[in-house]
Amino acid sequence: MHHDNPTPKDWPRISTAIFYDDPRAAIDWLCRVFGFELRLKVEGESGRIEHSELTFGEGLIMVGHAGGKSSRPEPLPSKSPRSLNGYNTQSLCVFVDDVDRHHELAKAAGARILEPPTTTDHGPEYWADRTYRTEDLEGHQWWFMQRVRG
Repeated sequence: MHHDNPTPKDWPRISTAIFYDDPRAAIDWLCRVFGFELRLKVEGESGRIEHSELTFGEGLIMVGHAGGKSSRPEPLPSKSPRSLNGYNTQSLCVFVDDVDRHHELAKAAGARILEPPTTTDHGPEYWADRTYRTEDLEGHQWWFMQRVRG
């Protein structure tokens, strides 16, 4: 596969959509606790979030209502982990400049830390990363990491 056709301006080659029962609260939380920046929020009737775009460096996520846009003829088969006994079908990995600092700020802001910062060395022919695992207010799992060697 060739990838000669450039992506739209300010869009990475791949991005993800994450679904919440209360996407409005999730957007505010992700910005306040993890450091995302809100780029776009499209509100529908009664303030429902129909579409949103949050950036982290050159990364991009979309946050929406479980089930997708209200205009869909059939809801998307998407749910918040909160409604699935905490089960996740994806987890997100975000590279940060200083993982220990990010961890301290997220923890102080109320993030539930599942695994504290730990350095994993994959051997001299590979690399070493320092990572921590956390979850957001509806149970989506996030890995924040920093490459420390390689």
